[in-house]
Amino acid sequence: MLLRLAIRLAARVFVRGSRLADAVAAGQRLSARGRASTLGYFNADGDAPRAVADACLAALEAIGNTAASAESARPYLSIKVPALRFDEALVGEIVDRAARAGVGVHFDSHEADQADATFVAIAAAARRLPAPAAQAPEAHASADNDRGPWRLGCTLPGRWPRSLEDAARTADLGLRVRVVKGQWADPAAPDVDPRAGFLQVIDRLAGRARRVAVASHDAPLAREALRRLREAGTPAELELLLGLPMQGALRVAREMQAPVRIYLPFGVSWLPYALLHVQKNPRVAWWALRDATVGRFVTPPPL
Repeated sequence: MLLRLAIRLAARVFVRGSRLADAVAAGQRLSARGRASTLGYFNADGDAPRAVADACLAALEAIGNTAASAESARPYLSIKVPALRFDEALVGEIVDRAARAGVGVHFDSHEADQADATFVAIAAAARRLPAPAAQAPEAHASADNDRGPWRLGCTLPGRWPRSLEDAARTADLGLRVRVVKGQWADPAAPDVDPRAGFLQVIDRLAGRARRVAVASHDAPLAREALRRLREAGTPAELELLLGLPMQGALRVAREMQAPVRIYLPFGVSWLPYALLHVQKNPRVAWWALRDATVGRFVTPPPL
């Protein structure tokens, strides 16, 4: 009974954030606190690629009209290229619009067999954009070194062995990288420990990546990843997904004095995605109930 109550309460919070306008408003509140955000459209399975692209373009327009308290706190857009059917014209339209608005575009990861096509799309996007100006080595560690319309990023899952090689590709392309445990296993290596893999990817990026987002609600894992990146002099931030418990991870960010970015999903399939986490781990429902009752989903507390 309590589990059902938690799911219903969490669902109301998730649905509240399912519209673009709500995600933008949450991003503005975060920006006022000096926190960054990511907007990402969660499409329905039956959405046409054109409709997905239009949702992304609408988000770009909203982001472009948003003033941030600092460049490093400005939102960027995450896109799911499988939902665009890897259509180079549609991806190019989004990237071109983002370049004109000075907004970054991040390529989310999906299943392992889609990774090669995703990197093809990223490389094509990079060719559309001007290369970043050369910087002195000391500028590489600056929080503002990723400003500019050429900004691109991608996600590397720790549970994929290929992510270690992909880390080198991201460095060559000058990408910002988000590291996750990964929702989908690699069928060729289903038994990889996602936590161990996560840290292996972090080690491969440390000292090489332009900027790394440690995307984990696992507080001990986030602490260790941030520590390793800091020791290597690699700019890093903690990135958390709205709707999942984040208080422990936020305490780590405060302890490590790490910037925080919140991924703000919108779209009709966000609720099923969120409830999938409840099915996989019922404790998420209890954490969701605890956080939601104190109003911490929509606007997390300041550090």
